[in-house]
Amino acid sequence: MVNDSILVKGNREGLNVVINIEAFKDFEDMIDSLIKKMSRGKKFYKGATLRITTQLKYITDREMRSLKDVLFDEFLVKDCVFEEINEKKEKVFQGIYEGRTKFVRRSIRSGQVVEYSGNLVIIGDVNPGAEIYASGNIIVLGNLRGYVHAGRTGNSSAIIAAFRLQPQMMQISNTITRNPEDGVKPEYPEVAKIKGNSIIVEPYLPNKFI
Repeated sequence: MVNDSILVKGNREGLNVVINIEAFKDFEDMIDSLIKKMSRGKKFYKGATLRITTQLKYITDREMRSLKDVLFDEFLVKDCVFEEINEKKEKVFQGIYEGRTKFVRRSIRSGQVVEYSGNLVIIGDVNPGAEIYASGNIIVLGNLRGYVHAGRTGNSSAIIAAFRLQPQMMQISNTITRNPEDGVKPEYPEVAKIKGNSIIVEPYLPNKFI
């Protein structure tokens, strides 16, 4: 399962793994997805203390011990701390036509994750295996070939644009699409947006209102 049902974040307190247990069909499905997610940066977890944030009411004591065993054995973590996920819904970011915007002046490599609670502009490439999340629009001044999620907090009017729009998976609000494996790749900028119940991709036209 490749989406934001599992997020790995680094902060001043260490590493935090946020798991939305309700997004999985069962506990084993969650474990398989967690292993796949964390395997990308396996070396970073050795000797670390992980804070696991999830809906604890859905996990039994036995499953919690099993989860700890996986983290200890597979990733050599030092310790695990469990905490209840904040059930308060995040406010939908509305500032897609103006408002707070973050500029990232570098390419994003495989395994790297960039998140921002506003509009996000990447001046560089987003390589396969990289993950980009924003509450507003996502604009890439380069090649976009990783996983990208705009309008993350529920704004279905957000857009995704890039000089070359070739993401492995693309999501706007709750709508997801995959990039076709074959076909001719355009050499011009494109914009993705929601129309109806699906994501459409159009050539970028400077004089066209998006």
